[in-house]
Amino acid sequence: MISVLATVELQVGCREAFLSEFRKVVPLVRQEAGCIEYFPAIDLETGLSAQPPLRADVVVVIEKWSDLDALRAHLIAPHMQEYRQRVKQLVLKTTVHVLQSAE
Repeated sequence: MISVLATVELQVGCREAFLSEFRKVVPLVRQEAGCIEYFPAIDLETGLSAQPPLRADVVVVIEKWSDLDALRAHLIAPHMQEYRQRVKQLVLKTTVHVLQSAE
């Protein structure tokens, strides 16, 4: 299993518009072969001293895939290509971290 943390930096004030489009693609992604988990997350105010300042214009996509081939297939799926076109004007930058367990 692999985990993916995709940090999406958005145009100022566009997070809700982005999440509206993102939520449309979630059910399609969850049906993909090899998808174990897929959801958007936003910063939560906790008061913890180690937490950096909240990011109002960032969404982190948390994903788990059975293997790298499943992730690669996801990235080129037609619904993902269509989704990227719908949100491209909202997104400033995306950073992807693909991780494996270190246990």
